[in-house]
Amino acid sequence: MMHSLHTLLFFLLLACLGRNTLGSEIINGKKVPENLMLYMASVQNDRYHVCGGFLINEEFVVTAAHCDDSNPTHVVLGTHDLNNVNNKMRYRVKRCKPPSYSNIESGNDIMLLKLSEKARLGNRVQPIRLPKTEMKMKDKAKCRVAGWGQMGTGKGDAVHLQMVDVPIINLNDCKKKWAPFKLPDNVICAGGDDTNKGFCQGDSGGPLVCGKVAVGVVSFNNDKNCNYPDVPNVYTDISKYLDWIKEILKKKNC
Repeated sequence: MMHSLHTLLFFLLLACLGRNTLGSEIINGKKVPENLMLYMASVQNDRYHVCGGFLINEEFVVTAAHCDDSNPTHVVLGTHDLNNVNNKMRYRVKRCKPPSYSNIESGNDIMLLKLSEKARLGNRVQPIRLPKTEMKMKDKAKCRVAGWGQMGTGKGDAVHLQMVDVPIINLNDCKKKWAPFKLPDNVICAGGDDTNKGFCQGDSGGPLVCGKVAVGVVSFNNDKNCNYPDVPNVYTDISKYLDWIKEILKKKNC
């Protein structure tokens, strides 16, 4: 009951503070082949899938900081089909949020999950690379986002992992399209605008992948509206948090 109340209050807060809300479903995407995106993680609480995530080494998964509101307790690695999960795929987690994070509107929407044991790498589980330095994305570059979120506004969640290609949107243009809401710092915009493709409720925390590098983390869209085209989708820019990530990976702890 308390979890439901907290969730309701969180969404009411979003409605009051801005036009954005949590990202989730993949819209107008396609099923991910079994041999691709082996870094994808289903972030779950003790009842169900709550967010996406992605493995960056044997011990850590990246997701969105706002996913902490759903009290994630473990991740699932090694399957694209959430109806096909066994205990060997489940890893308990410890949550590591940046000290600068306060809420989704303020930005810094990134979190590391420390696995309770090393991930068993193999032909079903492999990490993805992060940027080596801060980077500026090229306008209209084709990237990809994936997740198990809803298949459309008001529709059910995907059971099998879905992916969709989305173009990078110039950040200044993105800020104008989101006005009067002021986008937080350290974000990337891609998809959702001038296209019928993007993410929606349930894909939060998943990666924006350009080439073979995870450059962004699914953060929010416009007021739970997944009927694109709309204003651009917003991702946390991973390259702006490399020092924080490296520090935690070096310590192997929060």
